[in-house]
Parts: sequence; structure tokens; C-alpha cells
Amino acid sequence: MLKSSTRKRVERLEAHRFFFSNLITAAAGVPKANERLVTAFASTPRERFAGPGPWKIFTATGYIETPTDDPAFLYQDILVAIAPERRISIGQPLLHAICLAALNIKEGESVVHVGAGTGYYTALLASLTGPTGSVVAYEIEKDLSERATRNLRDYRNATVRHRSGAEGPLPECDAIYVNAGATAPLDIWLNALRPNGRLLFPLTPADGPGGMPGAGGMLLITRASDDRFDARFVDTATFIPCVGGRDDETALKLRVAFQRGDFRNVRSLRRNTRPDETCWCSGNGWWLSTSVSM
Repeated sequence: MLKSSTRKRVERLEAHRFFFSNLITAAAGVPKANERLVTAFASTPRERFAGPGPWKIFTATGYIETPTDDPAFLYQDILVAIAPERRISIGQPLLHAICLAALNIKEGESVVHVGAGTGYYTALLASLTGPTGSVVAYEIEKDLSERATRNLRDYRNATVRHRSGAEGPLPECDAIYVNAGATAPLDIWLNALRPNGRLLFPLTPADGPGGMPGAGGMLLITRASDDRFDARFVDTATFIPCVGGRDDETALKLRVAFQRGDFRNVRSLRRNTRPDETCWCSGNGWWLSTSVSM
């Protein structure tokens, strides 16, 4: 039986987590009917994945440190550093709430997570797909992969693999969630999708300040049939580069396309065809169209 003081600390932290989950999902515009996403945020202890405090919080002008190691500081819409020297953080909860709502993970689905970090959003995916589903997470940084494996030890439906999720074979799946900036919807991702499968990834242009990818957008692609893909941008986004998922020439073309400000007009992805007048931007073997898929 918990001591009174311990019980109060647990109840206090649960209250912070519950308020955080409701605040984040409400700010993201998630319908109240989507209780599974609210529950996933409320039941996932962010402090487990952030490591020991005090924690470094990423801001536009650099890092600031929390005053103490009180986990309550973590339950805000902030980026918590997990490898500050590499500019790697647990990403912004509001953006991820928007993305996870758009990805619409269903119970029993198979999910691939590319760029797992220490596993926080992998845990959310595992909660959403439930015990009858599965999540395979890829993390190229060895130390982060090892931390994610430890952090996810209680999630029996989640597996962490230490390698790039942009190379090599991927398991057939219902959804792919990528947390690193690429310059294309990679064939390896598209080919792994089952019918009605969804791919959500940051399509990001040429480098911005400090060598980081420029501001791009979270692109949601849905496999409507074997050779037909719907596409739309969910939100703007900036992510660290996806190793093996970037091409300099396409990155420059994307910079021009995003600067036009019309990215929300995208309606479909076309593969291995010649771009026409509806082309928003094109790469090697793919292009995004402002027309619906046919």
C-alpha cells in the first residue's frame, strides 16, 4: 500500500498528465469523440522517455533548463531535449496530436515508426493500436535505440530496431509515421502500405539556419488502390534530417514550392508518370498534384 505522501505525488502527476492530454488534444482540434488519443496521452509517462531531470527545453533562442526534476514541468507543449548536442528532442506534443489524429490509428493495425528517438511517440502508437496490433520502430542512433528499447519494455506490442527506416525492407503495414525530414515519399514506405494504408511524414525543403532542414509540411498519403494515392498536407513542420531520405536537388525544388505558399492545394501523389499542369512539385519518379487521384 502506498504511503500517503507517495500517493499524493502519484495523484498530482496523474492530474497533470490528464490535464495535459485534454489541453493538447483540444488545442489540436481533435474531436471529443476521439477518446483513444486523449487516453493515450494521459496514460503515457513522458518523464520515462525524457530521462533524469532537470531537463533542457528547446526554444527559438536555445535551451533553457527546468528549475528542478519535477516531472510536472514536462506536461506542457514543449520540446524536451534527449540529445541536445545533436538537436534531438521529444517533439512538440501539439504537432504530434494533430498528426496522430490525422493518421487515425485503429485497434489491431500494424504500424511502422521511423525515427523513434527514446520511444515516447512509439508508446503512443502502441497504445492506439492496442494489444492486438503492433508497432515496429526504427532508430538509427544507437544510444537512443537502446534507451527506447528499455523505455518500451512494458509495451509488448512494440519492437525497436536499431537501423534506418529509410533503407532496407520494411514490414507490410497499415500506417507509417515518420519523425525525420525527407525530400520524397520513399518507395520503401509507399510499397509497404496495405490497401487504405497511410503514410505521414515531414516533407522538408533545403536546409534552413544552422544546417537544419527548412520549414516544410507533414504530408499524409493514403493508398486508395494499388497505383492510386490521395495526398494532403496536415500541418507545417520542421524536423531533423532523415538519414537516407534526402536529395539535394529535390530539396531546392521543394524550397521554391513551399515559398509559393500554396501547399495546401495538394490532393494526390502520382508515381512514374510525366507531371502535368497540376504539378505542385516533382522528384525522381514521383510528383504531387493539385488534382484528385484518378
